[in-house]
Amino acid sequence: MKKIVFVLFLFTVIVFGQEEKPKAASIDINYFTGNIVRHNDDILHLITGHPEGFIISYNQKTFGYDDWSQYFNYPDYGVSLSYQNLQNEYLGKNVALYAHYNFYFLKRNLMLRIGQGLAYTNNPYDKKDNFRNIAFGSRLMSSTYLMFNYKKENLFKRFGIQAGLSFIHYSNANVKAPNTSINTLAFNIGVNYNLEDTSLIEYQENEVTSNFKEPVKFNFVLRAGINESDAIGSGQYGFYIFSAYADKRLGRKSAIQLGTEVFFSNFLKEWIRYRSIAFPNGEIKGDEDYKRVGVFAGHELFINKLSVITQLGYYVYYPADFEGRTYIRVGMKRYFGKKWFAALTLKSHAAKAEAVEFGIGIRL
Repeated sequence: MKKIVFVLFLFTVIVFGQEEKPKAASIDINYFTGNIVRHNDDILHLITGHPEGFIISYNQKTFGYDDWSQYFNYPDYGVSLSYQNLQNEYLGKNVALYAHYNFYFLKRNLMLRIGQGLAYTNNPYDKKDNFRNIAFGSRLMSSTYLMFNYKKENLFKRFGIQAGLSFIHYSNANVKAPNTSINTLAFNIGVNYNLEDTSLIEYQENEVTSNFKEPVKFNFVLRAGINESDAIGSGQYGFYIFSAYADKRLGRKSAIQLGTEVFFSNFLKEWIRYRSIAFPNGEIKGDEDYKRVGVFAGHELFINKLSVITQLGYYVYYPADFEGRTYIRVGMKRYFGKKWFAALTLKSHAAKAEAVEFGIGIRL
């Protein structure tokens, strides 16, 4: 988990350092209350109340001094701190720190915030003292939150209001079992305040090249991490993934991807052994290969030096049946120069997370 803390902190620092000419910043404070989403019948005993909490955010504004910010309608970027009481004695309370972007629509009246970060829970699973908390197997987890708000600034001097819906997700991505995760859908209302007078600042409207072209690029990525199967106490094991894919830019924002990869998932060795012994008449015999080979197609959204990737894959070599043949990968990449990049991604089978992946790659 120390690796997760370090890498997420590094991504946070990188996001903040992207803008060379910050002109204005704002803060907002939101109260939220809502419901835990029932995505798994196994968590019904954990849904006993209406979670509530608050989110405090610092936002650095952009005004188009770089092409990327003008191309994305002058987004904000910043940090958020959240506190949530899950209103259940077994789940306890969570605190989280995020890096986020705010994207604006309809003359900047609608805001979509996307945040990714680390969460801490005060009451994780314990086989003796808290065995009913099958949602959080560790104190530290990854967390994602979305906020879709109607937002008005400077209604009274520099104060404004905002309100809408928020979605908060907590999961340790099977770094340690159990991990059914928790999702909260909530209504939020809050106030915002501009730290500087923004009425005198104009958004830049420079010419942005629309006919952006690049040849096909070839990417090679090494991903690694640790995870555990769903069998509690089966142990954490390292995994390695070698990926190779080609991508083609469709413009300044997007690229499509097509590639293949090999998975060396050591936790599957233990899972195969466990299943063969626990279910001797089942499909798993114990001599299956733990390696898998997949092919995938994907999309990459470029936001300055940061990008967001989504991939859909299918195992073409699949000796042992584990969570199905299809898989999904979502996450972030950060480019260092024109070729090298670091990646932080989540691999899952539908809504069932398998691993958080830390990667380094090159784009040629």
